[in-house]
Amino acid sequence: MRVFSGSLATETNTFAPMPTGLASFQDMVYFPAGQHPKEMTIFSGPLVAARLRAKERGWELVEGLVAGAQPAGKTTRQAYETLREELLADLRAALPVDMVVLGLHGAMVADGYDDCEGDLLQRVRAIVGTDVVVGAELDPHNHLTPAMVDSADLLIAYKEYPHTDILERGIELFDLCAAIVERKIRPVVAVVDCQMIVTMHTSRDPARSFVDRIQSLERRDGVLSISITHGFLWGDVAEMGTKVLVYTDGDQAKADALARQLADDLIGMRERLGARYPDIDAALDEALAFVGGPVVLADSADNPGGGAACDSTFILRRMIERRIGDAAVGPMWDPVAVRIAFDAGEGARLAMRIGGKISPLSGDPLDVDCTVKKLQRDLVMSGMSNSPTPMGDCALIDAAGVDIVLVTLRNQAMGTDLFTQLGCDLAAKKLVVVKSSQHFYASFSKVAKQVIYVAAPGAVTTDHSSLRHHKARLPKWPLGAGTA
Repeated sequence: MRVFSGSLATETNTFAPMPTGLASFQDMVYFPAGQHPKEMTIFSGPLVAARLRAKERGWELVEGLVAGAQPAGKTTRQAYETLREELLADLRAALPVDMVVLGLHGAMVADGYDDCEGDLLQRVRAIVGTDVVVGAELDPHNHLTPAMVDSADLLIAYKEYPHTDILERGIELFDLCAAIVERKIRPVVAVVDCQMIVTMHTSRDPARSFVDRIQSLERRDGVLSISITHGFLWGDVAEMGTKVLVYTDGDQAKADALARQLADDLIGMRERLGARYPDIDAALDEALAFVGGPVVLADSADNPGGGAACDSTFILRRMIERRIGDAAVGPMWDPVAVRIAFDAGEGARLAMRIGGKISPLSGDPLDVDCTVKKLQRDLVMSGMSNSPTPMGDCALIDAAGVDIVLVTLRNQAMGTDLFTQLGCDLAAKKLVVVKSSQHFYASFSKVAKQVIYVAAPGAVTTDHSSLRHHKARLPKWPLGAGTA
């Protein structure tokens, strides 16, 4: 048997100010065919899984392009079409193949393409024909479209948020696709639109119990796979929203009934799924009142993993104005400030302007008197599912008693080693502010005594009513028709 695997992925925030160009992919993940390293990178779960399983089975694996960009605004037409054609050319060169397994996202939007994954999968299907098995792994924050479902034999989304199960789902995808190739199973699919948009933090109930339940249903009584599409609120496309995706082995009635049941159960718990988001001052008050520490505050609105610039100053400004020290903040994307810090050198004291550079969603720049505490070239953080995440050149500065991590590559806080590699002792801090929505939790929850999700301004705002959707089909709880 001959297998092809590759990846092309990003998550698009259509409300974000910065476009996603070719350089965005080159900065994060770009490996031409056959050049992907041994370690898993984000979106390469199916490829790494294929390496493991193909070797065990004695199957031949052909590795194509692996490309992934940090979420931002719309992908440029040039970037999408260039990378798409590179991946498709790799596939054509690999023919004939028996199976294709791809690492995608599901919420990539480009100029002229509201459904990049659907477009890509349709083109893959046209190349390989109807007899070749095509599967893809998705991020749960996807826009599940008919074109995606119709063009693939199998789609599997990560179940965990934070996404700690990327490789596990990649292995699951490979094994099920291999079973289709070997004619051991015949998947049929059911999709139910929940007519809502929710985010499921699987670190706590009720989402934790719901995910445990759907996993207990899989591989029993003909149920092959169940995926929950949370959706991505910050992507204004027609198919935005929460959906349930079920595959059974040849039993359409069972697939339909189970998808409907799970969708109804999910709808019934929607009020309890969301996190609590106090405003900035209320969150700071709560953190200061907590006995002990550290208390981790999640700046969800400035999460680069959702398309934000990662340079907002709203929370940091209030901390400095309120003279709240004994704290750490990071990462803040500011290549100019990092350059200045490196020029000044470790131990230097200087006045510096940081953050607030990209748009009004970043707030105003902060002018601070600071000390350069630590500098490190090419810092690599432990990322999603322990994949290495480059942060570029990094500087740790102290401004008014707050340790601030400045970075040159825009990535969210995922591993505590972002701070500790720079000598910042998180356990000794009262407050730690992370630029992340939830992926920080897998690592930072090990040191945090309390976690608070903060309602701050930004490109990934939690104020749903402030977003103006024009293409999404509304109303869709909690979004009313009036938001369009």
